[in-house]
Amino acid sequence: MAKAKVNQPRLPKKMNDGKLHSVGRRKEAVARVFLVKGEGKVTVNGKPADQYFAASAYIKERVEQLLKQPFHVTGTTNKYDVIANCNGGGYNGQLEAIRLGIARALLLADEAYRRALRADGLLTRDPRMVERKKYGLHKARRAQQFSKR
Repeated sequence: MAKAKVNQPRLPKKMNDGKLHSVGRRKEAVARVFLVKGEGKVTVNGKPADQYFAASAYIKERVEQLLKQPFHVTGTTNKYDVIANCNGGGYNGQLEAIRLGIARALLLADEAYRRALRADGLLTRDPRMVERKKYGLHKARRAQQFSKR
């Protein structure tokens, strides 16, 4: 007799080496996030987060604000190191994907964080995507300028 498969979610999950692994998505960006006990360092695609997201001053401000938000909400600031692998999307989408991945991974650390994370909206995936371009239009909705004569 074959054993019945138990439907367990694939992610988030606790790895054998103690890492907490989860995935976050936003727009076209996908972030695989690993949390490790540490002192609060954030590494994205092998680089420190402030160096990876060094495109503009606006993004630099949002890096600290967005990536640390789940830790501030749960009171776990500087207790975990974040290792993230991102692809797709732009800087903002990747930032928000990492934030969702961190929040999901923190649930593995302690299920009691769920209420605080849910209250701040950190566990909800933002479903908004770019609307596709339609033929005959300049953009998704922008039509040609009307000329009376």
